[in-house]
Amino acid sequence: MKLFLIFAFCVLAASAVDHKINGENGWYVPQADGTFEWIDKDAADAYLEAHADRERSMLNPVTFLLYTKSNLNSPQEIKANKASISGSNFNPNNPTRFTIHGWTSSADDYVNYGVRNAWFSHGDMNMITVDWGRARSVDYASSVLAVPGVGEQVADMINFLRSNNGLSLDNTMIIGHSLGAHVSGFAGKNVKNGQVHTIIGLDPALPLYSYDSPNKRLSSTDAYYVESIQTDGGQLGFLKPIGKGAFYPNGGKSQPGCGIDLTGSCAHSRSVIYYAEAVNQNNFPTVRCGDYESAVSNSCGSTYSSVKMGATSNAYMVAGDYYVPVNSAYPYGKGN
Repeated sequence: MKLFLIFAFCVLAASAVDHKINGENGWYVPQADGTFEWIDKDAADAYLEAHADRERSMLNPVTFLLYTKSNLNSPQEIKANKASISGSNFNPNNPTRFTIHGWTSSADDYVNYGVRNAWFSHGDMNMITVDWGRARSVDYASSVLAVPGVGEQVADMINFLRSNNGLSLDNTMIIGHSLGAHVSGFAGKNVKNGQVHTIIGLDPALPLYSYDSPNKRLSSTDAYYVESIQTDGGQLGFLKPIGKGAFYPNGGKSQPGCGIDLTGSCAHSRSVIYYAEAVNQNNFPTVRCGDYESAVSNSCGSTYSSVKMGATSNAYMVAGDYYVPVNSAYPYGKGN
């Protein structure tokens, strides 16, 4: 009997240790070598809070690169000063789109050039690539700490362009992938005297972010309309709905055609690929769901709604969760 009790205690103790819920009592945090390390929530929160003050004294370089149809392949670096903007191709009569990459990425990421080219198919734009150097930190937590400051710098640029160069918030959109989605959120939180019209969060990063702390991540209130496209939910990205309109391609946890996607990187990047295609072709019909759990389990029925993922009209008609059927290869959208 005594031996049985000892065995039972060991089993219970092991179960307690193994009961790890990503995003709830801790996170599987990505490492530079592609592996993941489990960090308990309390330990992670304490680390981030302890380093927040020191973060303000660290360099957090952000570069803004302007593309228009007049300089499709030759970006102009712009700064928030009159000489820089007046000497550039910035045109306040055109829509403005900021694109923001995630961890380990740069200005050359597909969220920049792929989304940029998709939007140029609609006419001339002020397409502004946000390149933030701290995203390339080997330590993911260091990049997370830099996110609020990067968002503030994006907001400073928006506020400057609005005050001095005629930028219209109603015609301004911020599009961010992974950690870049949270940068977008902090940019939206810091825009003065109004709101950016739209933020698109492409698989907003989950590690070291809590759903219950919307003030510390991208939130549905950070713009007039926030749309989230969630493709690697529960691993690299959030599974619970982030946007006012939350879209779940293939249920939001994995993506067809990605094969054995152990790190989730394929599914995580699909959010960007889908969005660029949606902007270019408007070809992702959706099924309206009663809640996100129904979207994840694909139990929302088979009747298509009038809503398409990534459509510009969504800002005026969308609130809620949507299942999005997708193909395993291009074109990923199911068409009209």
